[in-house]
Amino acid sequence: MCLLIDVKEQMPKSNRYGKAKIWTDSDLEQVLSELDERMRCLFSICLYTGCRISAARQLRAENIVNDCIVFQSETTKGGKRTRQVEMHDTLKTVFGETELPATGYLFTGKNGGCITRQTADAALRKACDLTGLRGYSTHSFRRTALTRLSNAGVPLRVIQEISGHADLGVLQKYLEVSPAQVKAAISNI
Repeated sequence: MCLLIDVKEQMPKSNRYGKAKIWTDSDLEQVLSELDERMRCLFSICLYTGCRISAARQLRAENIVNDCIVFQSETTKGGKRTRQVEMHDTLKTVFGETELPATGYLFTGKNGGCITRQTADAALRKACDLTGLRGYSTHSFRRTALTRLSNAGVPLRVIQEISGHADLGVLQKYLEVSPAQVKAAISNI
């Protein structure tokens, strides 16, 4: 059986071109073990809430409310609405293991403001280099979260609510579909 797949859609990220790879469990475990606790917490937020690195790095202690993370509209890409995501049990554990401030930015940078996107990116690149992993970026955490939700059968509308996407068409571009999934789907006809 021949499966037609858009090659461009499947190209791994290289030199900032292409789509960020979806984390495999083993690659994710390797890279997280190379990060310090603060960066591990930052990227865990992206993984367990499906948020962008820009939203995670701007979180304040005050945004953690009753085991939920509140992403303020002014810190999200579209800037149109505030959304709240319940904390995954693993993320609660990571928070418990990480020394974070009680007020202000959770991830402070050198100037006292929030950590920069470039600092987070550099930390991830260093961890990937140490483990020999290629094709991953800070956006891999978001793509992985959304793809895992889709693969678990979570309806797209629910994933959209978690991710904050305004358009389902844009959300669908985040979701990776493997040739095995296409083959399995075809077998149901």
